[in-house]
Amino acid sequence: MMDKEKIKEGVRLMLEGIGEDITREGLLETPDRIARMCEEIYGGLGQEADEHLAKQFTVDNNDMVIEKDITFYSTCEHHLLPFYGKAHIGYIPNGKVVGLSKLARTVDVYARRPEIQEKMTGLIADALERCLNPQGVIVMLEAEHMCMTMRGIKKPGTKTVTMVVRGCLENDFEKQKMFLSMVKD
Repeated sequence: MMDKEKIKEGVRLMLEGIGEDITREGLLETPDRIARMCEEIYGGLGQEADEHLAKQFTVDNNDMVIEKDITFYSTCEHHLLPFYGKAHIGYIPNGKVVGLSKLARTVDVYARRPEIQEKMTGLIADALERCLNPQGVIVMLEAEHMCMTMRGIKKPGTKTVTMVVRGCLENDFEKQKMFLSMVKD
């Protein structure tokens, strides 16, 4: 559970720390706005992906399921700056599939936490493996990181791509190529 009062106090201290006048009109309500925003953008801290992946449906075939271009927004745990992009998920069922919206919800659970992209990619794959017991899983995230764009090296447009491959897809390079060609269309 988030402690809104601690968040508000932290925002006031940060504003004072950078030399701002926290009593000026434009900043009076900022600590409260930030506390409310934190409930939204860090809402994944109180959730587990498993609840979204629990409702499953039986299928007769085990052809690869791909959901691509799932937009996500997250926060880098190193600088508390946003990173955002697209997630692409593929899995080969083992007799069960999950509703397509549940894949997007799974991405949101992990994106709505302070996280690093590399770990987030693995957490999504772990949840799919744990809940669906698929024959194979492939998860790819492409994101732009504000810590690379607005500070430090200052390279806007730079994308970080992470990929996790598990199960039967790990050594099936033809299916990996198929996945990559489909998500790049």
